Amino acid sequence: MKKVTIIGNGNMAFAIAKGLKNKFEIEVAGRDIEKLKKFKENLKADINYYLLEGFDITDKEVIFAVKPNNLDEVSSKLSGSAKVVYSVMAGVSIERLKEKFDTSIVRVMPNMAATISKSMTTLTGDETFKESAVEIFNCIGKTLWLGSQKELDIATALAGSGPAYLALVAEALTDGAVKQGLKREDAKILTQGLFEGFGEILKTTHPAILKDNVMSPGGTTAAGYAALEENKTRDGFIKAIETAYKRAKELS
Repeated sequence: MKKVTIIGNGNMAFAIAKGLKNKFEIEVAGRDIEKLKKFKENLKADINYYLLEGFDITDKEVIFAVKPNNLDEVSSKLSGSAKVVYSVMAGVSIERLKEKFDTSIVRVMPNMAATISKSMTTLTGDETFKESAVEIFNCIGKTLWLGSQKELDIATALAGSGPAYLALVAEALTDGAVKQGLKREDAKILTQGLFEGFGEILKTTHPAILKDNVMSPGGTTAAGYAALEENKTRDGFIKAIETAYKRAKELS
């Protein structure tokens, strides 16, 4: 069984380990032994765990899952040279990672749906490890290999930050129904069902066609859609992607 080493024991590290545990041998390194013990207990898997100080990553496939501002501190505690580093740190460029790890680098951007193995994960970097990276991260959902870091930063603005935008939509739709007199619990159930069904339809139907199929002449959907256009909802989402992409560039 192939071994994968995870550096970090936070929420994303746990989500990745949960997806990998039945297919890979996993070891985890972190700064707090008690948190590592709890990590193993919650994972319900037989994994090895180690403290970071002096941890040897020589010839290992390493998933680097720490917060970007901890890059310098954590990388300085490791010894040896990994075979490849899969970085899940938003905005940290391959060039900067190369300064810390003199080895092959693949940047990886999962999203929060990794916690239920439904992540839409984007990747880019050393194509020598493309197949391996896709195999690993397919365990937490779907993957898409991109041709450049620019594309990955745009994808971060869409798939990485997207759950927050959709959460805003879900909350607003629910509040709108409550405002008109629907019980909140009923509104929540309807919104959940709406998102679940819409996700399946979107796999096979273009959004514009989907919209046209729902919108009858002079009907309720047309009236509501016109209100969204009047309030520049489409423009707001387009600008959200633009602004998030600019921020991703600033971070890198």
